Amino acid sequence: MNRVVLIGRLTAKPELRYTGGNLPYSRFTIAVNRNFRSNDGQNETDFINVVVWRKQAENVCNFMDKGRLVAVDGRIQTGSYTDKDGNRRYTTDVVADSVQFLENKNARGDDSSASSGPSPYDYQDAPSDVNVSDDPFADFGDSVSIDDNFLD
Repeated sequence: MNRVVLIGRLTAKPELRYTGGNLPYSRFTIAVNRNFRSNDGQNETDFINVVVWRKQAENVCNFMDKGRLVAVDGRIQTGSYTDKDGNRRYTTDVVADSVQFLENKNARGDDSSASSGPSPYDYQDAPSDVNVSDDPFADFGDSVSIDDNFLD
């Protein structure tokens, strides 16, 4: 099984690119904190390279910026190439199946965003004065209890 789930912050604004066949993709790096501190008491961080394809790549590039918190679900892929000096270089990337945006664009106190309007991925709290006739799916915090015999 080859499965990876990471939560970290973008180290730079992702850029959208296209393959020769016009398939959109983006490469970016996320900073992921380790669960322990080094001997000098500092948090250690891993910088993980991520590749995302198609519509998910477009969404990441349109709605995300440096420093934003994301969750990446994907798989590890290794590869190699020969650099211009003839040296063999090895790569390890996470190929993302899903990138979840974990905070809205104002959560960090900045308004920096590539989009001009709200993202469909922004999390927003419902106003406290929601009327059920305006929003029948509003969450009023009440629990719902259903008797098991009701399902028979």
